[in-house]
Amino acid sequence: MSISTPQKIIFKKIAENNEQAIIGPCYPGFGITIGNALKRVMISSLEGGAVYAVKIKGVQHEFSTIPDVKEDVVEIILNLKQLHLKIHTDKEVKLTLEARGKKEIKVKDIKATSDVELINKDMHLATLTSAKAQIKMDIFVKKGRGYWTIEDRVDDENKEIGTILIDSFFSPIEKVGLNIENTRVERMTNYENIILDIKTDGTISPKKALKKSVEILIKQFNSVFDNINIENKKKGDKKTIKKDDKKEVTKKTVKKKIHQLTEKKIKK
Repeated sequence: MSISTPQKIIFKKIAENNEQAIIGPCYPGFGITIGNALKRVMISSLEGGAVYAVKIKGVQHEFSTIPDVKEDVVEIILNLKQLHLKIHTDKEVKLTLEARGKKEIKVKDIKATSDVELINKDMHLATLTSAKAQIKMDIFVKKGRGYWTIEDRVDDENKEIGTILIDSFFSPIEKVGLNIENTRVERMTNYENIILDIKTDGTISPKKALKKSVEILIKQFNSVFDNINIENKKKGDKKTIKKDDKKEVTKKTVKKKIHQLTEKKIKK
């Protein structure tokens, strides 16, 4: 009896950038197996964009303050970490922000490029508290996967003086909830439905996030499968070589015996 596979998937919208995916019916025990794999890949392995460094004019380190700016540098960095970015290049990109006068600075005040889309444009970044206040910063962004600490990025240590490196969380996934429910298939009542509650940061849809996670898993399993085939082929080749060696030895033995018999006849 073969193991049946899920036959359908249903998406239900819960809120903006939040959908529920119901996959099933899964063979008993396979709901948790498939569901956990999808959840882990979605959280840890999807590519996204993030700020990895910032350079603020007049600031040498993250524990500084900026004249006539309500937030200190640490608070500004924490706000920059919340930027939701869609990056269309594999290269690093420098964004700029320049403001002066009494005002609230939001994400939409950043000068974006054709390679970068700013998603949460109304998010607060900083507050200038007087008419003479001013701030200028270069914001460095790039693509990545998972979570990168400052210590992980040796290549970025050569940035010019005054550049502050930032821990970066690249995943576009904000939450993945997993639930397994029993479902009936004919007389069997122990089949399973996978229920995934997927919430993203808006740079990717929940449906696309699930699709990319499936693609990653398929690629990994295909690689394992192909390597098994290669290993089996190697073993088969070795066996063939051994058989050929035996044939060669047998031919040599027969020739040797014929030669010996011929010599004996000549001597007689």
